[in-house]
Amino acid sequence: MRWTQLTVKTLSGAVDAVCGILYETGVSGVNIEDASVLEDGSRMSAEWDILDSATVRRYNTGTAVVKAFYPPDADMEDVVLQVREGLCRAAEYFDVGEADIQAEYVREEDWENNWKQYYKPVEIGKKIYVKPEWEDTDAAPGRDIVIALDPGMAFGTGTHETTRMCLELLEEHIREGCRVLDIGTGSGILAIAAVKLGAGDCMAVDIDANAVRIAERNAELNGIGDRIRFARGDLAGQVDGAFDIITANIIAGAIMELAPDVPRLLNKGGVFIASGIIKDRYGEVKAAIEEAGMSVAQDRSMGDWVSLLAFAALKY
Repeated sequence: MRWTQLTVKTLSGAVDAVCGILYETGVSGVNIEDASVLEDGSRMSAEWDILDSATVRRYNTGTAVVKAFYPPDADMEDVVLQVREGLCRAAEYFDVGEADIQAEYVREEDWENNWKQYYKPVEIGKKIYVKPEWEDTDAAPGRDIVIALDPGMAFGTGTHETTRMCLELLEEHIREGCRVLDIGTGSGILAIAAVKLGAGDCMAVDIDANAVRIAERNAELNGIGDRIRFARGDLAGQVDGAFDIITANIIAGAIMELAPDVPRLLNKGGVFIASGIIKDRYGEVKAAIEEAGMSVAQDRSMGDWVSLLAFAALKY
C-alpha cells in the first residue's frame, strides 16, 4: 500500500505546534527528526521522536523536520491547505522557521517498521511498565502492570507526553470493577491499562478501522482480548450505556466536539480524562467542557501538552 508522506521543515521550538496542526488534519502517524532532542535530553524517543546519528548530523542548526503519513484515499490537496493555514496562524505568535511543505509517496512498510529500533520500554506512574512486543525484557522492580505493545500504524506507545499523562490519571482513579470507555483508542494502550489496573468492563472506540484491528491484537497479546469490547465509530456516536471513567487522548477540536456527549455517558461520580491538548488551546477546551455541564477538577502538563480530569454534574 502506498501512503503519502507530508514533510514540514520547521524549528525545534515549533515542533509541538506543527504536530498539533498535523493531527488536526486526521494524520495517521508522525515522525520527528530534531537534533535538539538529543542535545538537551528533554524528550524521550518515540513514534514522534525518530532519531539516529545521521539525523543529528543533518539537523544540528536548530531546525527540525516533521513527517506525517496519510492513507491512499486522503484528499492531499485539502490536507496541504489545512497545514499551510495552520502554519500561517502559528507564525503570528512565534517563529516557525522555513515551514516548507513537501509531499511524496512511501511504502507502508517503510514507515511502519523504521521507528521500531527506537521504541524502548518505559516506566509510567507508580505501577506501569510499557514495552515493545518484540523486546524480551522483564518489568522493572516494583512495576506490577506490564503492557506489551505493537502499535503499528496506530498512535500510542506510552512514551509521548499525552499518553503518559492519561496513564498516570488512570492509575490514580481506576477502582476495582469500574466501567471504562476509551474514545480514540489508537493502539489500545489506555483500554489495556484500564483492565490491568482493575477495571471490570471496558469499551474502546476508534474511527480508524486499522487502529481497531491493532488494538484488538494488542489486547490479545496481553491476554485480555475477551475483556475489552472494540468498535469502530466517530467519537461517542456508536456508544450507549454509562461508564465510571471515560478517556479521550485525541486532539483539542475533537475533545470539544465530544464534550456534550460525555455527561450522558458518565455514571454518578464518574470522571472524564482528556489529553492531546496543546497548551494554547487549553482555555477553549476547558470552556467547552464546562459549557457541557462538567467541572474541571485537575489539570497537569508535560512539555507543551495538557491533560485534564473533569467531573459531570451528579445524577440523581
